[in-house]
Amino acid sequence: MNDMKNNSYVTLELPVQWGDMDAAQHVNNTVYLRWVESARIKMFQKMQEGKFEFGKIVPILAWQECKYIFPVTFPDQVVITLDVIELMKDRILCEGKIHSKKHERTVAISKTLLMAFNSEESKKEPLPEAWQKSFTDFYGSSLF
Repeated sequence: MNDMKNNSYVTLELPVQWGDMDAAQHVNNTVYLRWVESARIKMFQKMQEGKFEFGKIVPILAWQECKYIFPVTFPDQVVITLDVIELMKDRILCEGKIHSKKHERTVAISKTLLMAFNSEESKKEPLPEAWQKSFTDFYGSSLF
């Protein structure tokens, strides 16, 4: 993992499945987004000490993009890292990197914007203090 950070907020290793490939014989572009989604879920589990339970304030995906750099094929293992790169009053900007162990290189970079959403009142909310604390404890106050 020469081009990947080893000190990311989340690191997740997943096997490439045969069924992840499409007719072009490489992993379908939607699978990359699912891999980053899995890292986001792990991020919130880490924040909540292994749980994935929320009250009325829940994280929702507001926006995402993915830059595909190199095709992944079966068999392979991918390592996904996820970091918060900016914290705002009501949203979190994350960057996920996907690394192929077989090819020893970064194969995709994804950015996602998460918002705090009040599921009872159907409106956005400021980030809960517990979320902010988890990130500032890990990164320091430089995210704001």
